[in-house]
Amino acid sequence: MAAKIQIPDELKKDLPQSTWGKVLGATPIVMTVIATMLAGLASSEMTKAQYDRSAAAQLQSKAGDQWGYYQAKKLRSAVARNTLDLLAATSDVSPLTADALPGADAATVDALVKNKIPAATPAKFDDGVNAALEAVEGSRPESEVLAALAKVKDATLAESLNAAKDAANAFDNATKSINKTSDKLDETLMAGDKRVFRDFSAARLRYTAARYDAEARLNQAVGGIYELQVRKGNISAEHHHKRSAKFFYGMLAAQMAVIIATFSIAARQKSFLWSLAAAAGLSAVSFAAYVYFYV
Repeated sequence: MAAKIQIPDELKKDLPQSTWGKVLGATPIVMTVIATMLAGLASSEMTKAQYDRSAAAQLQSKAGDQWGYYQAKKLRSAVARNTLDLLAATSDVSPLTADALPGADAATVDALVKNKIPAATPAKFDDGVNAALEAVEGSRPESEVLAALAKVKDATLAESLNAAKDAANAFDNATKSINKTSDKLDETLMAGDKRVFRDFSAARLRYTAARYDAEARLNQAVGGIYELQVRKGNISAEHHHKRSAKFFYGMLAAQMAVIIATFSIAARQKSFLWSLAAAAGLSAVSFAAYVYFYV
């Protein structure tokens, strides 16, 4: 339990028994309370800044995962297309027919025979989110990116991230049956007519390349939203850091007011020194109020 602040009796005798004297005697106590409050605010803002930095680091890791998926899928698409080109250049490949796919469902027939994969519908984002994404993708100056992000709320980014993930999951779900059926057909046709199996392999490579391209674009959208959240978190952390520093300066001013007020009592030069203490205290309170409401 904190000790109660008291003014020595010797100093109390020097204080006039008036409203002015009571204010003068209470000044060190009030300024101590204000200094303690400002120290707490400074510590609180620094904790928030550290939390935002930590959260931004975690989001950066998730963004890195999405970019890794994007690059891997683009690479797999390129490998599939190169293999298809090599197959077409070294052997005769004919268009695949539905009759060559026993037991295949309509979606698999469309994908392998008609080269029509399920629609990879991208998520729709808010205009502010689109503007921020364009600024990042266009390597615009950081000031332009920050200006665009300042118009986007955290809740809007969270909704955009969920929409981007839902779009990616929807495409994955739409291609699951095609992938499973293709795997079964691969095992079945491999033991049959080599010409049919060659045509099936070419069609499957074409479908695989298109699927990976679509998945890569969807992963790119998810990664882009994560990148915006990382920048948003860093902006918030910097904001809290600045507020913490300003609250700290206000605390120093309040502590200076305590020291000056104490000296004014001890030195019995009440008017001038107390005025300095009052000015320092008022400055600390005003500065803290400005930081709290406007910074």
